[in-house]
Amino acid sequence: MKFTTLLDVSVVAHEADDDINVLLDLEAPTAPETVRAHANTLQVVLDRSGSMAGGPLRGAVDALVTMVGRLDSRDRFGVVVFDDEAQVVVPCGPLVDKAAVVDGLRSIRPGGSTDLGAGYLRGLRELRRGSAASGPSGAPNAPVGGTLLVISDGHVNCGITDVDSFADLASKAHGGGVVTSTLGYGLGYDETLLTAIARSGAGNHEFAQDPDAAGAAIASEVDGLLNKVVQAASLTLRFSPDVQMVKLYNELPAHQVGDGEVVVELGDLYAQEARKLLIRFRVPAMAALGLAQVATLELRYVEVPALVEQLVILPVTVNVVPGDEAAGRVANPVVRSELLYQEAQQSKKQASEAFERGDLDVGKQLLQVATSDLDLASASAPEEQRVDIAREVEEVKSMYRDVDQVGTNHMSKHTRASWYRQSSKRGRRRPSSEDS
Repeated sequence: MKFTTLLDVSVVAHEADDDINVLLDLEAPTAPETVRAHANTLQVVLDRSGSMAGGPLRGAVDALVTMVGRLDSRDRFGVVVFDDEAQVVVPCGPLVDKAAVVDGLRSIRPGGSTDLGAGYLRGLRELRRGSAASGPSGAPNAPVGGTLLVISDGHVNCGITDVDSFADLASKAHGGGVVTSTLGYGLGYDETLLTAIARSGAGNHEFAQDPDAAGAAIASEVDGLLNKVVQAASLTLRFSPDVQMVKLYNELPAHQVGDGEVVVELGDLYAQEARKLLIRFRVPAMAALGLAQVATLELRYVEVPALVEQLVILPVTVNVVPGDEAAGRVANPVVRSELLYQEAQQSKKQASEAFERGDLDVGKQLLQVATSDLDLASASAPEEQRVDIAREVEEVKSMYRDVDQVGTNHMSKHTRASWYRQSSKRGRRRPSSEDS
């Protein structure tokens, strides 16, 4: 995997505190040319509460039937449905009888209340059982984790309801090798809850207003699964004495595991996926002139299909120079552009929160702030990056134009999903089904 760093400033002033921003670029390797040699595990947890009756449930089932057609007979697949209780519809295991799986999906009917906790816990249990079960040949397979996709259209109204409790469950599941992605369906779901679950589970979060959009989002999740070449990636930041991590701009789970040591969870990556992370460090006053190491970055990941753990180590160094020399420094335009881009994402998130409160005017003002930051980001960016930023500018301007027509509830979900993609998964392109 390619792994590079770029600092906004390479020099700091002698005997003066300073902040530096570090941009990390990652790119996953290409997929092996040989036939896929590993089985995937995908567990679906599907809301079948009363609000899903009719088109929403039919659309979700249709999308899952299409998903089954794209998976290999060796892939492990399971479905748990939930309303006020959880039920296993398709036991998690190899897809040796796709017709029976489709029949099970077609048998799903709407029910009552929304107990997402019951569905999520039952889904996790099924995934773990299925990933450890014997394959079609009867040979035992070691537990390899997998992906759990939550599809819900409503607010939780029974069982576990606390956002932090769900986030903790998803975080612990990720520690055991399970990535959790979420799909918010329609206009009635809780965007704060579903994005928190996806963040803690190192997965994706998407918003789908109708069955067609839901089908596209589910297909995208399968695209990533079938093209996966990196599993359980994490970045360990080790700081030199007195150096502090001030901020991780990307919305990723991070844990302090010791003095001057933070682990950032990156999740899985598909073939040739690019990712960007932006981190701010505070560097203390240094008495000695010359090159100084302020941090060490350790990228760990499991290479698929070989399931071999890899480690890449990069130092972060700055040059300590006299104050008058440091005063003339110019920030790297690439890092400066990314900083503005991420500040725009924070404004987008705040706009989503304002729309969630029903505050139309504040939400629109924050979208204007995001647009201004993106325009500045484009001015600082190299020519080859301006197309990507221009696309983001147009999306934010479209949000601003549409909010009066679609309303704050719709726009809260649209902006939240967009912010999550551009922060948590910054730099990626969606895999094409033609690649799988």
